Amino acid sequence: MTTALITGATAGIGAAFARRLAAEGHNLVLVARNTERLREQATELHDRHGIEAEVLTADLSEDDGIASVEARLTDRQQSVDLLINNAGFGNKGRYLEVSTADELKMLKVHCEAVLRLTSAAAAGMKERGRGGVVNVASVAAFVPRGTYGASKAWVVQFTQGAARDLAGSGVRLMALCPGFVRTEFHERAGMGTGNIPGWMWLDADKLVATALADLARGKSVSIPDARYKTLMGLVKVAPRGLLGGVTSKTGRKYGPQ
Repeated sequence: MTTALITGATAGIGAAFARRLAAEGHNLVLVARNTERLREQATELHDRHGIEAEVLTADLSEDDGIASVEARLTDRQQSVDLLINNAGFGNKGRYLEVSTADELKMLKVHCEAVLRLTSAAAAGMKERGRGGVVNVASVAAFVPRGTYGASKAWVVQFTQGAARDLAGSGVRLMALCPGFVRTEFHERAGMGTGNIPGWMWLDADKLVATALADLARGKSVSIPDARYKTLMGLVKVAPRGLLGGVTSKTGRKYGPQ
């Protein structure tokens, strides 16, 4: 049986990955900050699917938290075959309304942790000649939308570059770029969602199924919905000046309330 390690495992996209992979028979290492929720989740997945679910409490905004997950990923006695870098969050407010400390915390989780954990996992995977890494980004990576979008753009560029460098090694890397997904993400950030059109919402379980299929096909970037693929296609041909104005207005309409 293979083992998958999932960060941000207790809610949203991370929890959907855990459900799907457990149902497919993968053992799991579940990583999040809330030990109680992790234990409840591990017990449920073990009882339902008969897999082993290990709990690892870690805050990826702290060096110690990142280091503890790095140590698990480099444990040669308990190798990890699939890494899902899903942990992340949003800040409420525009640039200069959010403290620099909070902006740096976001970069720590979205960029430094992703770099360090991907590197820790990929090194062992390359030695074994097999493995996969999914780094959860966002369609915000493709539009000018402040620190959140910039951090997710870094995730996409880093993942694509690393995937090219590891081509032929048996290690697959993919950036997953969803749009709006019904999770706890917006509630935790204090963002209103009542004015987001219904058609823009994605289902986390369907998203994960598409993402895993794209990973198996060897894609380095996955936009797991035809609606968002169309939107991102339009983004590519839109003038940057116009795009900046539109995304700023969209952020005020659909972002923090």
